[in-house]
Amino acid sequence: MSMEEILDGLKSAVIEGIDEDAAEFASQAIEAAVPPMEIIKGGIDPAMDVVGKAFEDGDAFLPELILAGDAARAALDLIIPMISEDDLEGAVHGTVVIGTIFGDAHDIGKNIVSAILAAHGIKIIDLGINVPPRQYIDTALAEGAEIIAISSLITTSLPYHREVINTLRDRGDREKVFVIVGGGPVTAEWTAEIGADGYGRDAQDAAKVVTQLLEGLAAGQKPPLVEPITAGALKHG
Repeated sequence: MSMEEILDGLKSAVIEGIDEDAAEFASQAIEAAVPPMEIIKGGIDPAMDVVGKAFEDGDAFLPELILAGDAARAALDLIIPMISEDDLEGAVHGTVVIGTIFGDAHDIGKNIVSAILAAHGIKIIDLGINVPPRQYIDTALAEGAEIIAISSLITTSLPYHREVINTLRDRGDREKVFVIVGGGPVTAEWTAEIGADGYGRDAQDAAKVVTQLLEGLAAGQKPPLVEPITAGALKHG
C-alpha cells in the first residue's frame, strides 16, 4: 500500500469515526517511516476539517464530531510519541493556557498542539472545551502564563476571540500575555483584525509560533505585537 493510500485510509477512518481502523492506518504509516507530522497533516487534519465543516453546515451532529475525535485520538496515541525534537526549531520553557473557545466543542486540534508543546517541556494548562473568555484570562494571570492559545472549529465562536483581546485591554492586562488563535475558520486576516499575536493553521505551525513567542519574550520582547506572526521574526508592539 502506498503512502497516499495509507493517509487516505486514515482520513476516511477518522471521518467515519472508526477507532480501530484509524489506529491501524496510523500504525501502517509509522511502519512505512512516514514522518509523524506528515501523518497528522496528511490524514488527521484534513479529516477533522471535513467533519468540522459538516458539523458547521448542519450535515453532521455532535455525536459524529465526538466519534471522529475519538478516532483521531486513537491514531494520535500512536503518532505523538514518535514526534522528534526536529519537528520544532528548539525547545523552550514557558506556560501556555489553551482551550477551545466558548460555543465550540471541538478539541482535537487543541489536543495535538498541547501534546506537541508538552513533549518539548512547555507547561500546558488545558481548560478543555467551551471556555468562556474570562476563564482564559483569569487562569493565565493566576498561573503566570506567557501565552493564551485559543482553538476554534466553528465560525460562530470567532467573536469570542475578540472578547478575550478586548477584555485584556479593558483590564489593563494586554501587555502581560500573548494571545494566539487557530482552527479551521481562523485566518491570518482575522488574527490581525482582532489584534492577536499569532496564528497557526495547523498544529505544527501553532507550536512553532509558540516557540517563537517564548524565544522572543526571553529576548525582551513583550505583547502585544505590531503584527501577528505565523513564522519569522517577531515585531514588538
